[in-house]
Amino acid sequence: MDFLNDINYQLGNLIGLTLLDPQHFISLVIRFIFNLVAVSIIARCFYYPRSQRRDYMFIFILMAMSIFLLVSLMEGDGMNIGAAMGLFAIFGIMRFRTEAVPIREMTYLFMLIALSVVNALGRAEYHPKADYWDGFGLVTLVFVNLAFIGMAWLFESSKLVRNNCSKYIKYDNIALVTPERREELKADLEKRTGLKIQRLEVGTIDFLKDACLIRIFYDEPADRGNSIAEISKLPR
Repeated sequence: MDFLNDINYQLGNLIGLTLLDPQHFISLVIRFIFNLVAVSIIARCFYYPRSQRRDYMFIFILMAMSIFLLVSLMEGDGMNIGAAMGLFAIFGIMRFRTEAVPIREMTYLFMLIALSVVNALGRAEYHPKADYWDGFGLVTLVFVNLAFIGMAWLFESSKLVRNNCSKYIKYDNIALVTPERREELKADLEKRTGLKIQRLEVGTIDFLKDACLIRIFYDEPADRGNSIAEISKLPR
């Protein structure tokens, strides 16, 4: 240990960096593993089975782990942490402002970022004068990770939240959109789409083009989590 302290002292004076801080390194590795396991479980086991979007899954994992490492290495300096989070907010706006990101994907993204920040700041510090530890304990950190995983499992797999799917349709027979012919409209849409429609909403009507925008609600396990179903126009 004295040899390591000497090396750290020499390197610190020479280049401003030490070789190894065992306590900080071990804590970082343990919290990194906690965060990677928790984020991967939420993204792979709860988000991906319903959406089948590998691109978003990898974005969630990589961004969450990047946030974790950035905040971990800047912990203890509120200004640096604020600047780091601000940079990620700017990058996020630049990346997602040109694409219609569904609310489900954005919710998962914010959830995993919040989990990563908690894991990054989850350290305890000993105060020798007062003889007590201040900060997070290992049990608390495990509980927080399990809580995030439990919330994702609860609302993805239980009956607490309705799993109805919805889809926007540009409809060409506006003669059926009147309230008294709503059942005929529903039957025509079911025949064309092959879906069992539970309810529908009539939106904008264009009499010049003899078309209107309709949103249908149905329950189809294969379409649950389908992000593109709720896009009403073709992306650029």
